[in-house]
Amino acid sequence: MDDKPPQRAACFFAVRFSTRNQTCRVLLQAFMMRLMTAKLSATANLRQKAQLMSASEIERTLVRLAHEIIEKNNGTEKLVLVGIRRRGVPLAERLARVIERIENKKVPVGTLDITLYRDDLTTVGPKPEVRAGDLGANIKGMHVILVDDVLYTGRTTRAALDALFDHGRPQRVQLLTLIDRGHRELPIEAAFVGRYIQTTDREIIEVKLNETDHTEKVLLVEREV
Repeated sequence: MDDKPPQRAACFFAVRFSTRNQTCRVLLQAFMMRLMTAKLSATANLRQKAQLMSASEIERTLVRLAHEIIEKNNGTEKLVLVGIRRRGVPLAERLARVIERIENKKVPVGTLDITLYRDDLTTVGPKPEVRAGDLGANIKGMHVILVDDVLYTGRTTRAALDALFDHGRPQRVQLLTLIDRGHRELPIEAAFVGRYIQTTDREIIEVKLNETDHTEKVLLVEREV
């Protein structure tokens, strides 16, 4: 049985709690420093070569793509936009707003959450891996526009298509990408393309959007040897 007086016991536990808190803060700070160092080392060998698109150019491209979607699908009946996380989601949401302004009709927007080897800077795994979750829109019998920011090898799109059909069987699926940089490893092509950019294997397309990056532009960067 503890023979400490209540006040001394309370003080003892307060000191232990404070010490634990301080230890946790130190560990957290060390972890954050390691994380920041890892991010800096991952980007330290990247050199910006050119800005490919400005904010206004991205916006004009999305307006053009919205008109193409409406034209190729004879309107918005049975139309659903599905964005591939991360940057495909805000692109899909923007396209839906533009289409609504043109057609005066709301278009459903869904989300595919995928953790995978991305076709841009986000390399977080060796192969495409789809997270379980609600798509957020009914796609059965619908005309689905699958939206992503960069089309490269085609592996992202392949994973997204597999996931899409797990949620239902759409009548039609079309791919839309803001940037097509070539170098396909799978027989996959986009029906709607914002811009074609010829790249080398050392070059990377970096899409930055206000919703995810607090800035708006498309950059061409290169890995330095």
